[in-house]
Amino acid sequence: MTLRAKTAIAGLGQTRMGKVFDHSSPTGFVVEAVKLALDDAGLKKSDLDGLLVNPGIAWTNTAMASVVMQQVMGLRDLRLSATMGLGGATAGAMIMYAAQSIAAGMANVVACVFADYPLKPPSPEKKAGSGSAGAYGFARGLEAAYGQFGINAQYAFVARRHMSLYGTTNDHLGEIAVAQRKWANMNPAAQFYDTPMTTADYHASRWVAEPFHLFDCCLVSNGGLAVIVTSAERAKSLKHPPVYILGMGQGHPGGDPIDTLASGAPIAKESAFKMAGIGINDVDFCELYDCYTFTVLVTLEDYGFCKKGEGGPFVTGGRIGPGGALPVNTGGGQLSSFYMWGMTPISEAIVQIRGEAGKRQVPKHEIGLVSGNGGILATHSTLVLGSNP
Repeated sequence: MTLRAKTAIAGLGQTRMGKVFDHSSPTGFVVEAVKLALDDAGLKKSDLDGLLVNPGIAWTNTAMASVVMQQVMGLRDLRLSATMGLGGATAGAMIMYAAQSIAAGMANVVACVFADYPLKPPSPEKKAGSGSAGAYGFARGLEAAYGQFGINAQYAFVARRHMSLYGTTNDHLGEIAVAQRKWANMNPAAQFYDTPMTTADYHASRWVAEPFHLFDCCLVSNGGLAVIVTSAERAKSLKHPPVYILGMGQGHPGGDPIDTLASGAPIAKESAFKMAGIGINDVDFCELYDCYTFTVLVTLEDYGFCKKGEGGPFVTGGRIGPGGALPVNTGGGQLSSFYMWGMTPISEAIVQIRGEAGKRQVPKHEIGLVSGNGGILATHSTLVLGSNP
């Protein structure tokens, strides 16, 4: 049994992103994003019989988020409902679950949605800021006593070892940051749409956790993003050309990335590429999870675009930027566009495959590789999306 091109993404709903306070909680962004996705597909709320929710860090009820949102949106008689959590790999995993359920006859039209509200509106006493800044900053144990705590420092530790073993430099990481900013400067939905960045700007940005500068780190965003998954046959009759789900896979390596310097991409790639029937040279563009510049570099290595340790030289010379040989994170990614966890790369892949990306549209866009990553390179999801079944 193969699931290749049995299902497709038929709708995309994206709210405003960034320092936006259109709603007072994440649930408002969920409602808006799902409505936009249904409208984009030409479907009604009553057509939905599945709802999968990935709650962000600002949610107060994460365990039952899909049940809560069903009530909030007034959905009836769902056949599929789940609240899912694999960090940044969740968005891809939701689409896999939706596709498998539809192919098995357990559902017909499934909404997969992520939303978050970490930024709080300004008050007379203080400027706007994060109400959930401590969510990833927990400190415990011996490492914390020496200052090694929080996601920034933990990823920085892995990046530093990659530098030590392979000679990777901040110049290499800067190539990724600058390339993605160039893509964002062509994306009106990007938070940094109107803000160019040079290599000098990158190096001048403050340290967050060495070797990471500020511009090595992803944005923080309020917003919501939803996609509608349905059968390939039904998708053909809807408003937009189907974005076919050609291949999918997950990889959760276990172990310590300090030792392996690897993500779950090699495991997830095996399943996804086999299902899609493609090789690495068939990929037209990549939308890779980019919580940090280093994550992009190590993911390129792990998918086999270059050998382990050669990611630094591989990204130089504009290879992954506009006009480069391998377009990567063509909307600006989470570094320069917006941070909707794994939905950021998925949404841009949909736009590219549809041919709706405007000035940033890549010339070849039949096959897109999409990755999601959670924890410290702990979870991974791979989607191969395409325009041709």
